[in-house]
Amino acid sequence: MIEKSFTFKNFHIGELIHLKVLESEIETSCICSFFNCEERELEKMYASKSLELDILLSWSKLLHYDFFRIYSQHLILYSRQATAGSKSSKNSIKSLEFRKNIYSKGIIDFILELIEEEKKTTKQIIEEYGIPSSTLHTWIKKYIQIKE
Repeated sequence: MIEKSFTFKNFHIGELIHLKVLESEIETSCICSFFNCEERELEKMYASKSLELDILLSWSKLLHYDFFRIYSQHLILYSRQATAGSKSSKNSIKSLEFRKNIYSKGIIDFILELIEEEKKTTKQIIEEYGIPSSTLHTWIKKYIQIKE
């Protein structure tokens, strides 16, 4: 059915929900009852690349899975970081520039898996995901040696 490999860069939330439904083995009739909808509308949700917040929240509750985390991980990996030298207007709220532990264990494992399986080089990861070189090398030193 769904054979594509998952990436945080380009994902289809409807397909991910459908996979979770299949994994959870919840009957379609129960889901339709929960959403107060017909099976046709359910299929539309599975086919949707994006869903409204209230619908996604309902799916998260029904399937006991935080689908919002997928969006959060996408932002961590692919949003542009504000440059340190950029000036903001006087009226704007200053945001904290010091960000520690913004990478979840899942993200670290995903990145290290790319390196271990030689799918990407450290240089590619630094360029594509914007992870600082020192951070990446710290992960490699800390986590890959533990596995060996």
